[in-house]
Amino acid sequence: ARVEGLRQAKDRLATSLVWVCFLLAVVPLVSLLWETIARGIKVLDGAFLSHSMAGVLTIQPGGGVYHAIIGTLEQVGIATAIAAPIGLLTAIYLVEYGRGRLAKVVTFFVDVMTGIPSIVAGLFILSLWIIMLDFSYSGFAGSMALAILMMPVVVRSTEEMLKLVPNELREASLALGVPKWRTILKVVLPTAIGGITTGLMLAIARIAGESAPIVLLVFGSQVINNDPFEGAQSSLPYYIYEQWANGNDASYDRAWAAALVLIAFVMILNLVARAIARWKAPKTGR
Repeated sequence: ARVEGLRQAKDRLATSLVWVCFLLAVVPLVSLLWETIARGIKVLDGAFLSHSMAGVLTIQPGGGVYHAIIGTLEQVGIATAIAAPIGLLTAIYLVEYGRGRLAKVVTFFVDVMTGIPSIVAGLFILSLWIIMLDFSYSGFAGSMALAILMMPVVVRSTEEMLKLVPNELREASLALGVPKWRTILKVVLPTAIGGITTGLMLAIARIAGESAPIVLLVFGSQVINNDPFEGAQSSLPYYIYEQWANGNDASYDRAWAAALVLIAFVMILNLVARAIARWKAPKTGR
């Protein structure tokens, strides 16, 4: 403060605090990533990615994660097919049409669902779909629980993106006699499509690592099950839990390798979201 002045000293102090907080946040992240790579790379190869655990003893090395990858892709895909249109249409209603008590009620329940624990969604589907309606454990049951967790994220992200669309674009379209539904379809959504897609990809990444509802509803399987609507099915989070619970070195190696595959899957989704956001970002140049 004496050398550079009080204002410059405060600026340096604030900058230093920001860097310290940044380093404190990065250190555990880098440590986790390094530990996962170091342990997971031991057994991660082509055979691990292309084989299941059928006929493999838990205490023996070998086996793979192919059946869990298939289960994760199918379960997340079905959950996205359920949650994405519902979340998108709900956000359009809240931004473009919602003005009364119903809109306030919908907003309230979306806020409540945003903070709901994943185990609660799993218990709801378990009690309704399996206990009351007497359906069997399946990948589809897990997908419905994942869709419940995904919907509020899609609604919130889409709602914020639609609010960023300038009202002048809507007014110009309406002034030309274009119906409101067509204005939303042809003007509002294309303008916000980059942010909407990014929010959707981040919501997918969020549910891809959920384990609690999968443990309750999917029930796990050692073999490849390509039918998510019939029979037990595995997934990457369940596979990691299952292998770690076996309590031997070979299972630990498989669990770390599956964790590395899951991290790579989520990382790819985030990179795709960033690429789409940059591709669809408004051009600032002339």
